[in-house]
Amino acid sequence: MDSIDKRDRAALFRQRLASAMHDRASNQSALARQIGVDRSTVSQLLRDDGARLPNAQLVAECARALGVSADWLLGLSERPESTADILAASLSVTKAPRALIDEQIFDWHREASGYKIRHVPASLPDMLKTHDMLAWEYTPHLGRSAEQAIGATRDRLNWMRANRSDYEIAMPLHEMRAFAHAEGYYEGLPAGIRREQLERFLALNDQLFPSLRLFLYDARRVWSAPITVFGPQLAVLYLGHDYLAFRDSPKVQGFVRHFDWLVRESEVSDRDFPGVIKRLLDEV
Repeated sequence: MDSIDKRDRAALFRQRLASAMHDRASNQSALARQIGVDRSTVSQLLRDDGARLPNAQLVAECARALGVSADWLLGLSERPESTADILAASLSVTKAPRALIDEQIFDWHREASGYKIRHVPASLPDMLKTHDMLAWEYTPHLGRSAEQAIGATRDRLNWMRANRSDYEIAMPLHEMRAFAHAEGYYEGLPAGIRREQLERFLALNDQLFPSLRLFLYDARRVWSAPITVFGPQLAVLYLGHDYLAFRDSPKVQGFVRHFDWLVRESEVSDRDFPGVIKRLLDEV
């Protein structure tokens, strides 16, 4: 914050102290009891028209009693929450079940409806997968409930594709090649499922472009962990067992810059994406 005159800072302290007391439905007597001083001391804090500020101990006790930060009382921050509360609100850890589009992911998509969503998937993006691809991938984990889960997921995926958000998706080029050739993670995936999935990519790209834009980057030059940026207010890092969700603006903007860097450095642009998929179809 900009440097301000000590008289103005003292006036701001009195104003914010009174505001915090009002918000907490506190009065001078109650605050005095909480911080262990006479009522006259609190009265002086609120009414002194000079440039003098209370000592650090008294400011800290007032902040603790009123549930605000000392920095905010002193005009050093625009956030009244304590540092612990700010950190708790800006970073959360959420379980990431191995279950298609789980409830948390769906809630985040609904929260970001109308905003651009930037996504680096862990494999292929679930929202673009065919029924048979979902069944091949998730049946070993979900067992007999797989078909029911896929049915519920299709409804959510259809909603996500139909909402007002634009999607930018960046994937490693080697992931698409491994998929087309049934290598690595995709070993044993039947050729028919691979062809149908690649054709689905082409159909959705043709149907939804430019609301849906797909990029392929060379992971030997640039790399990314699985992330999703839900509009301007939320960025999520996928760890496998958990999601790390960030809500403070500087960190969210850091994720945006990272994603935009992937797009700039992509080996295959959104307009070239269909051509690559057609060539991979010929290789299946």
